[in-house]
Amino acid sequence: MAAPTYADRMAPLVDGPWSDVARAVGLLRPDGEVRPTVFAEMSALAARTGALNLGQGFPDVDGPAHVAEAAVAAIRAGDNQYPPGSGTVALREAVAAHQDRTYGLRPDPDSEVLVTTGATEALAAAVLALVRPGDEVVTLEPYYDSYAAVIAMAGARHVTIGLVADEAGAGFRLDVAAAARAFTDRTRVLLVNSPHNPTGTVLTRAELEVLAGLARVHDVVVVTDEVYEHLTYDGVEHVPMATLPGMAGRTLTISSSGKTLSFTGWKIGWVTGPAELVTAVRTVKQFLTYVSGAPFQPAIASALADADGRTGEYVAGLRGSLAARRDLLCEGLVRAGFDVVVPQGTYFVVADAGALVGEVEGDRAVGRGGGIVPGGGTARGGGERGGVAGGRPGDVPGGVPGGRPGDVPGGDGRGGPGGSIDGVELCRRLPGLVGVVAVPVGAFCAEGSAVAQAMRSRVRFTFVKREEVLVEAVSRLVGLRAALRAG
Repeated sequence: MAAPTYADRMAPLVDGPWSDVARAVGLLRPDGEVRPTVFAEMSALAARTGALNLGQGFPDVDGPAHVAEAAVAAIRAGDNQYPPGSGTVALREAVAAHQDRTYGLRPDPDSEVLVTTGATEALAAAVLALVRPGDEVVTLEPYYDSYAAVIAMAGARHVTIGLVADEAGAGFRLDVAAAARAFTDRTRVLLVNSPHNPTGTVLTRAELEVLAGLARVHDVVVVTDEVYEHLTYDGVEHVPMATLPGMAGRTLTISSSGKTLSFTGWKIGWVTGPAELVTAVRTVKQFLTYVSGAPFQPAIASALADADGRTGEYVAGLRGSLAARRDLLCEGLVRAGFDVVVPQGTYFVVADAGALVGEVEGDRAVGRGGGIVPGGGTARGGGERGGVAGGRPGDVPGGVPGGRPGDVPGGDGRGGPGGSIDGVELCRRLPGLVGVVAVPVGAFCAEGSAVAQAMRSRVRFTFVKREEVLVEAVSRLVGLRAALRAG
């Protein structure tokens, strides 16, 4: 008699909705065991091999000293107990003033601003507050992993709209036809992330107007994830959805201090929008963390108010520095043989390994050795993605019904120019080959979707590291072709 599996042993003890969440984000093995995310796997590889970790998007230096000192002063002044449930008055007023000053939006700090434990909690509370089992939530694809998780927590169906490579290969754009197909009479929430992780795309005003029009026609609430709002490059404009005609009354805008100020561990976020929607989010949020970050809230309030201009100076300098580091990494990846899409915003660049590895595979085919052995399946390694609850291949309205390879504009249906190239397998081998860690873009896609197939040979690198780290990473990456041939 066969020995009981892990699932057999644990099912009576822990059976519950958590398994729907694990399944939605690709962490549930067929035998019921929970596997680590691909991000945890890559970080472990970095630690084990001493590789440079360009997979995870967090700065390797702290944010502005004057903001850190404000937090220290708050601790010493005794701001160490529970703050108000909606956030301190000073921070809510500073967030409202920022929205007015930057975008001409004027939320009431008392009823239309809510402080949260980072943007992730704001997103979770918004979805849990607004979505019932059986409702549909529409997101872009690829997408940040927590979207799929919280949609599954709500018992909702995750529907995606693909971002597709443009004809020139210069960027990823909204698939307008797929957007129209994605909305149904069951659509409850549209969750929009721009500037976009992982692709670095900044949706244009015209693209946002397409989504806004669909939201109005279908009477959908829009939740926007704008954490990279101040990190756009080359003069590209970030347009908040709430600034478009007819959208302020149906949009919850979410942002945070982590990315803009390089204090990702402080977890100070916020949501602004109509009082009725903010009340719904607050009602759920108070039973999640309740409150957090007592001494950090006054520090961020002071930074946002920016009475002496130092915060604005810091952010402008950060934006310029990141643009330069982006260019350094992109140029290095091109020299290494990747096809690179230069990002318009965020911390990340997407690079296609198809041509590079395809060249080496071709050499191997004629007896010159090396190459990547395809990992099989889609580029799904556990982590930041989801798709339709239940995960049926081809069940993503952003693609073509049935999920046929090649049915996404900008994809060749073979995972890139190299045909059989698997970004997961490449990322697993990169630390050993050249001492650099990246993350497969397929990890941000729904399993079996046409978008996942089109992204199969693409990997994501972060450039939010010190210049000397990026210089060293580039020096290693340019040896990848030789390492593949020797491998």
